Amino acid sequence: ILEREGYITGFAVEHDTSRPGRQLKIAMKYTPDRKRTISGLRRVSKPGLRVYSGAQDVPRVLGGMGIAILSTNQGLMTDREARQRRVGGEVLCQVW
Repeated sequence: ILEREGYITGFAVEHDTSRPGRQLKIAMKYTPDRKRTISGLRRVSKPGLRVYSGAQDVPRVLGGMGIAILSTNQGLMTDREARQRRVGGEVLCQVW
């Protein structure tokens, strides 16, 4: 979703044999004057406190300048897509 919305240039899932598990490598995106495209990221739903939103209560981030990523029964999607499809779900994070 972050690559599709233009916040990152790419990502790769790598398996390092010296450590258990896999690593997620993210290629950040910058403007021509070397400023980051992601100025902030906030995790909303946590294991101790899940945050759910109904179809009519999907949050807007900075008045539509950022995105919220939701986990719905139709898969992961942005807040705009969730409003358009009229579905709610768990609010994972907000990016601006």
